[in-house]
Amino acid sequence: MKSTTEPMDASQQFCPNEACSARGQSGAGNISIYGRKRPRYKCHHCGKIFSARKGTMLEGLRTDEEKVAMVVTLLCYGCPLQAIVHAFGLDERTVAAWQKRAGKHCQRVHTAIVEQGKVESQHIQADEIRAKGRKLIIWIALAMDVTTRLWLGGVVSQQRDRRLIDRLFQHVRGCCQFAHALLVCTDGFAAYPKSIVRTFREKVKKQAGRGRCCLEVWPDLCIATIIKRTKKKRVVEITRHVARGTREKAQELLLMTKGCKEFNTSFIERLNGTVRERLASLTRKCRHAAARVETLEEGMYLIGCTYNFCFPHAELSKTSHFGCPTTPAMAAALTDHIWSMSELLRYKMAPSGWEEQKQAKRARKSPVSDPTAPKRPRGRPRTRPIPDPSLPKRPRGRPRKITLAPSTV
Repeated sequence: MKSTTEPMDASQQFCPNEACSARGQSGAGNISIYGRKRPRYKCHHCGKIFSARKGTMLEGLRTDEEKVAMVVTLLCYGCPLQAIVHAFGLDERTVAAWQKRAGKHCQRVHTAIVEQGKVESQHIQADEIRAKGRKLIIWIALAMDVTTRLWLGGVVSQQRDRRLIDRLFQHVRGCCQFAHALLVCTDGFAAYPKSIVRTFREKVKKQAGRGRCCLEVWPDLCIATIIKRTKKKRVVEITRHVARGTREKAQELLLMTKGCKEFNTSFIERLNGTVRERLASLTRKCRHAAARVETLEEGMYLIGCTYNFCFPHAELSKTSHFGCPTTPAMAAALTDHIWSMSELLRYKMAPSGWEEQKQAKRARKSPVSDPTAPKRPRGRPRTRPIPDPSLPKRPRGRPRKITLAPSTV
């Protein structure tokens, strides 16, 4: 393995040992550099030695970091796996394993940064992608915040049902702050309105004392449904109606988003096109269709996370918005710069802080009793009376056999 060109900084590291009381603490002075040829650190609190790649996508790999980042970048842009194998001289299974590693790492990054309830959302759009795999049909449900173009999450399933939509909006709810007013635009799938109402509820205590809290829907939650009727693969009619809330409030929330004049799902449909373009197994006619749901899920998180953090958005970079290269994560105030692919692959999630376990309280000892007082009997109470010690004891066991003398009569 080649030594990394990145300078080693022990002040930015934390102990990943779950049994260490100083775990997850950066700059505490307990981490020092242990080796530079093979970049390693040591925690002086627990004595644990760990690699500089611990907790990253590169953990356990002996390949050069630049080469891995280059391959993952090509995968993010939809480059076929066979082309990468031919260009870099790698094994096909190696490239597939790197894509799987990167997808799982991006899922952890998305959970640690995006799904923390910090996104101030006013307008959300949701839609699904229907994809063909090897002997299976797969549905990918996606959601995005229209104001910042931030991808909020996605779910992969073989059935397009209520569970798929419920799981999708659980991810969305984890990203959004509590807001009194929210507009959600979807297509005509019947599971959307009830799933949205079930998700965006808060516990409210109406009566003092014991009792369960009531679940109340957000006050100004509006749901707009857009139904498209096609004929010969052409859209001939669009029906728009508000499934929940007043039309005036929904129109007010819609106009707060730049570029929106009427209810539509065009922003999420453009994101669907981006995902189809950059995930090679989602192309409509290909020889490398996905055979497992997990493969598409890992690819979805890889595309979504790089879309949020690594690639500037063309519309957000215009002078009408921010006027400089801006990613959706920058627009949502989740970061202050454009991430490189190496930075994304090296990102570490700190474990939760150490919590001292509370010891169970011991029972208080009773005061010293009078030594002359009789002790309290222990054990099970006696059911038979105590035998008289003056009487002879009853023999126990079988009686002894006595040999009789022969008679002489």
